[in-house]
Amino acid sequence: MMDQFQAKFIEEANDLIATLEKTLLALEQQTDDKSLVEKVFRVMHTLKGNSSMFGFDKMGAVTHDLETIYDFVREGKRQVSRELLNITFASLDHFKVLLADPQLTAENAQATHQQLMQQIKTMISQEPAQNQEISGQVVADATKVQAENIQANTYHITFKPGENILLNGTNPLYLLDELHGIGNCQVIAHTEAVPEAAILDISKCYAHWEVYLTTSADENAIRDVFIFVEDECEIRIEKQAQAVLIQAQELIHEITRQASVSLPSSKEEIATDIVKKKASEYTKIESKEQLVSSIRVSSEKLDDLMNLVSELVTTQARLSLFAEQSTLPELNAIAENVEKISRQLRDNTFSICLVPLETILVRFQRLVRDLSVELGKDIILVAEGTDTELDKSVIESLADPLLHILRNSIDHGIEDTATRLEKGKPKQGKILLKAFYSGTNVHIQIQDDGAGIDPRKIREKAISKGIISAEANLSDRELLDLIFLPGFSTASKVTDVSGRGVGMDVVRRKIADIRGEVEIKSQPGIGTTLTIKLPVTLSIIDGLLVKIDDTHFVIPLTAVDKCYEAVHIQLIHSFNNLITLDGEKVPFFYLRNEFEMPQTHESIEQIVVVKYDDKRVGLSVDAIIGEYQAVLKPLGKLYKNQELISGATILGDGTIALVMDTSKMIKQFSRELTVATI
Repeated sequence: MMDQFQAKFIEEANDLIATLEKTLLALEQQTDDKSLVEKVFRVMHTLKGNSSMFGFDKMGAVTHDLETIYDFVREGKRQVSRELLNITFASLDHFKVLLADPQLTAENAQATHQQLMQQIKTMISQEPAQNQEISGQVVADATKVQAENIQANTYHITFKPGENILLNGTNPLYLLDELHGIGNCQVIAHTEAVPEAAILDISKCYAHWEVYLTTSADENAIRDVFIFVEDECEIRIEKQAQAVLIQAQELIHEITRQASVSLPSSKEEIATDIVKKKASEYTKIESKEQLVSSIRVSSEKLDDLMNLVSELVTTQARLSLFAEQSTLPELNAIAENVEKISRQLRDNTFSICLVPLETILVRFQRLVRDLSVELGKDIILVAEGTDTELDKSVIESLADPLLHILRNSIDHGIEDTATRLEKGKPKQGKILLKAFYSGTNVHIQIQDDGAGIDPRKIREKAISKGIISAEANLSDRELLDLIFLPGFSTASKVTDVSGRGVGMDVVRRKIADIRGEVEIKSQPGIGTTLTIKLPVTLSIIDGLLVKIDDTHFVIPLTAVDKCYEAVHIQLIHSFNNLITLDGEKVPFFYLRNEFEMPQTHESIEQIVVVKYDDKRVGLSVDAIIGEYQAVLKPLGKLYKNQELISGATILGDGTIALVMDTSKMIKQFSRELTVATI
């Protein structure tokens, strides 16, 4: 059972670490923002309590000391410095190691832990020396308080956790222990709600507590103890007057006396056992609606749901086909209803599986921040449109290519501070990460204001490597495209970060694996922009089902512009594969030739005009069957080298249809047309 709760803690701890990283990155830009400091302190406080509870003592030790430092910052005794942020970021990286290996069995992990602890403790010990004026004032104030013998305040605290608090990791006894740490406590446990043993559920908490706390701390310090459960528990804190305190003392003795007489000892033992069990989250009655509005679901369950929806779409297609062949009107009505429901279920499932780009943004911000420090550069990452959503599988596959692109921008794109100032540029380099929708696709742009890429250098490098001949006449765009060739790099030196010529080809391949494309534009002295175009989802597409010979094909519906009929003889005798449609010359692919199929003797051909960017190309097919929802399946080894096919799908009658990659078709045809024209 504990393994289950520990796994839940690890999951939540990773979320807290991500929150800390995001907050620290913001704090680095706004070091005087007290709300950010407060947030860092609170999250550290949560990590400290939970990590100790679930056996991650080393993490608890680190967070305890870091919490001390950020408490100094909260109180104005210390400023947020680069040194403090560096140590905190290093601690977060160490936490990730601890979550994977709590006992630090990995080589050098223990040494790293000890070194980090020493650095933090050194920073704490330096506090008085660095803040003599403030510290001296604190000591003076403390002496004054002692001299005047100011009387501490007493608070009456009512703490009523929900019965489900033990299931999610919050042990109420730990909160009571924290109260003991800030003053003198008298605690009254109310166990009258504990049921008989026969109907007792040991996973529930039936007790609640009253506490009389005498402390010199203020009410805010008390509320800090309950800060992470205050929305989930009933908590009342009342400052007591002297007359009330005398009555309270008598009340405590009376309640204690009655409890010891009337409460069966078996119930006391049961109640004690309950509060020692695993802990979790409670929801007040008035906030239950808020809790159920957002739940955590494992990615495996979402994958299973997506697979089932895909199978449902395929089965629905078979049902629709059978209904069309049937003479039963009731069956047609049922098929139409099933199609409507399956489409709604598909759309809803898609929306569940979509996650915003901002879920991986912190990783990019950390990379820019850490590499900038390492390389001695001043670079900021600005993000726009990070609420743009993509399929979670696309997001997962996108992270590594984006990280590599950012490394190149930081290492080779953006100049050092001195060079930027010489060129009249701002001291701080800027990388813009921008995401936006374009139809049913998402575009992600990574733009830097660095040195840019000189096409002449690319040409020289390509000639020296024998990639192109000295006589080759390539445009700047074609030269830039050479960067994506394996082993090609224009970097003048190799660093630990990049410049080894290994990566940009992998970037393009990984983007292609998720049916995406990457393009590059650059201006020397101004900067470089890489644009990644991606489908929102990878699982199901709306397509146009067509037929060539005995083979079915699916053309993505988003790429279809218009359909025409053409006389076969016109296609055969057309000049340079150009045909006139609506008074406009449009190039076309004669797909029978492209896929090496037998020639047809039909007098009429169907032309499907597809578009990509500002280009339009006609695709010649035998028959247009109609719209079809295609559940995409990966290609087998037979079509591994077929670049014009991106996937396959199973039709309702069991026939396999191939999904065309229209963007690659248009690009290939454009190259062929250019060569033919020359």
